[in-house]
Amino acid sequence: MSNSELATSYAALILADDGVEVTPDKLQTLFKAANIVDVESIWTTLFAKALEGKNVKDMLLNVGSGGGAAAAPTGGAGGGATEAATEEVKEEKKEEEKEESDEDMGFGLFD
Repeated sequence: MSNSELATSYAALILADDGVEVTPDKLQTLFKAANIVDVESIWTTLFAKALEGKNVKDMLLNVGSGGGAAAAPTGGAGGGATEAATEEVKEEKKEEEKEESDEDMGFGLFD
Protein backbone atom coordinates (compact mmCIF):
# COMPACT_ATOMS: atom_id res chain seq x y z
CA MET A 1 0.00 0.00 0.00
CA SER A 2 1.46 3.35 -0.97
CA ASN A 3 1.76 6.30 1.39
CA SER A 4 -0.98 8.10 -0.52
CA GLU A 5 -3.41 5.23 -0.03
CA LEU A 6 -2.49 4.90 3.62
CA ALA A 7 -2.89 8.61 4.29
CA THR A 8 -6.26 8.63 2.54
CA SER A 9 -7.40 5.59 4.52
CA TYR A 10 -6.48 7.21 7.81
CA ALA A 11 -8.09 10.49 6.82
CA ALA A 12 -11.30 8.68 5.87
CA LEU A 13 -11.30 6.91 9.23
CA ILE A 14 -10.82 10.23 11.04
CA LEU A 15 -13.77 11.75 9.20
CA ALA A 16 -15.93 8.69 9.85
CA ASP A 17 -15.02 8.72 13.53
CA ASP A 18 -16.16 12.33 13.79
CA GLY A 19 -19.39 11.50 11.97
CA VAL A 20 -18.46 13.68 8.99
CA GLU A 21 -19.26 12.63 5.43
CA VAL A 22 -16.18 11.52 3.49
CA THR A 23 -15.67 13.83 0.50
CA PRO A 24 -12.58 14.63 -1.57
CA ASP A 25 -12.55 18.22 -0.30
CA LYS A 26 -12.67 17.16 3.34
CA LEU A 27 -9.91 14.62 2.80
CA GLN A 28 -7.74 17.28 1.14
CA THR A 29 -8.43 19.62 4.07
CA LEU A 30 -7.13 17.00 6.48
CA PHE A 31 -4.01 16.53 4.36
CA LYS A 32 -3.33 20.25 4.37
CA ALA A 33 -3.78 20.41 8.15
CA ALA A 34 -1.31 17.53 8.57
CA ASN A 35 1.17 19.01 6.06
CA ILE A 36 0.84 16.02 3.74
CA VAL A 37 1.38 17.32 0.24
CA ASP A 38 2.22 14.24 -1.83
CA VAL A 39 -1.28 12.70 -2.04
CA GLU A 40 -2.73 12.68 -5.53
CA SER A 41 -6.33 13.85 -5.84
CA ILE A 42 -7.29 10.56 -7.50
CA TRP A 43 -7.02 8.80 -4.13
CA THR A 44 -9.35 11.20 -2.39
CA THR A 45 -11.88 10.87 -5.20
CA LEU A 46 -11.69 7.06 -5.22
CA PHE A 47 -12.08 6.76 -1.47
CA ALA A 48 -14.92 9.28 -1.36
CA LYS A 49 -16.83 7.45 -4.10
CA ALA A 50 -16.17 4.05 -2.53
CA LEU A 51 -17.45 5.20 0.86
CA GLU A 52 -20.34 7.30 -0.44
CA GLY A 53 -23.54 6.45 1.41
CA LYS A 54 -21.84 3.81 3.56
CA ASN A 55 -21.41 3.79 7.31
CA VAL A 56 -17.69 3.23 7.82
CA LYS A 57 -18.11 2.37 11.49
CA ASP A 58 -20.55 -0.41 10.64
CA MET A 59 -18.16 -1.70 7.98
CA LEU A 60 -15.36 -1.87 10.55
CA LEU A 61 -17.52 -3.59 13.12
CA ASN A 62 -18.67 -6.24 10.65
CA VAL A 63 -15.27 -7.18 9.25
CA GLY A 64 -14.95 -10.92 9.21
CA SER A 65 -18.59 -11.65 9.84
CA GLY A 66 -19.28 -13.66 6.75
CA GLY A 67 -22.30 -15.75 5.92
CA GLY A 68 -23.86 -17.98 8.51
CA ALA A 69 -22.87 -21.57 9.00
CA ALA A 70 -24.97 -24.40 7.69
CA ALA A 71 -27.92 -25.26 9.87
CA ALA A 72 -27.66 -28.36 12.01
CA PRO A 73 -30.09 -31.12 11.16
CA THR A 74 -33.11 -31.23 13.40
CA GLY A 75 -34.85 -34.28 14.79
CA GLY A 76 -38.22 -35.44 13.63
CA ALA A 77 -39.58 -37.46 10.75
CA GLY A 78 -36.34 -37.32 8.76
CA GLY A 79 -34.46 -39.64 11.12
CA GLY A 80 -33.75 -42.21 8.41
CA ALA A 81 -32.07 -39.63 6.22
CA THR A 82 -29.70 -38.54 8.97
CA GLU A 83 -28.74 -42.14 9.71
CA ALA A 84 -27.88 -42.68 6.05
CA ALA A 85 -25.80 -39.50 6.06
CA THR A 86 -23.84 -40.59 9.14
CA GLU A 87 -23.16 -43.98 7.52
CA GLU A 88 -21.77 -42.21 4.46
CA VAL A 89 -19.49 -40.13 6.66
CA LYS A 90 -18.24 -43.27 8.41
CA GLU A 91 -17.52 -44.92 5.05
CA GLU A 92 -15.60 -41.85 3.88
CA LYS A 93 -13.51 -41.90 7.06
CA LYS A 94 -12.69 -45.57 6.51
CA GLU A 95 -11.54 -44.80 2.97
CA GLU A 96 -9.34 -41.99 4.25
CA GLU A 97 -7.81 -44.31 6.84
CA LYS A 98 -6.94 -46.81 4.10
CA GLU A 99 -5.16 -44.06 2.16
CA GLU A 100 -3.21 -43.08 5.25
CA SER A 101 -2.06 -46.66 5.82
CA ASP A 102 -0.01 -46.52 2.59
CA GLU A 103 2.20 -43.91 4.23
CA ASP A 104 2.91 -46.26 7.14
CA MET A 105 4.57 -48.77 4.80
CA GLY A 106 7.65 -46.61 4.45
CA PHE A 107 6.92 -45.41 0.96
CA GLY A 108 7.34 -41.68 0.81
CA LEU A 109 7.52 -39.11 -1.89
CA PHE A 110 11.08 -38.12 -1.04
CA ASP A 111 12.57 -41.54 -0.14
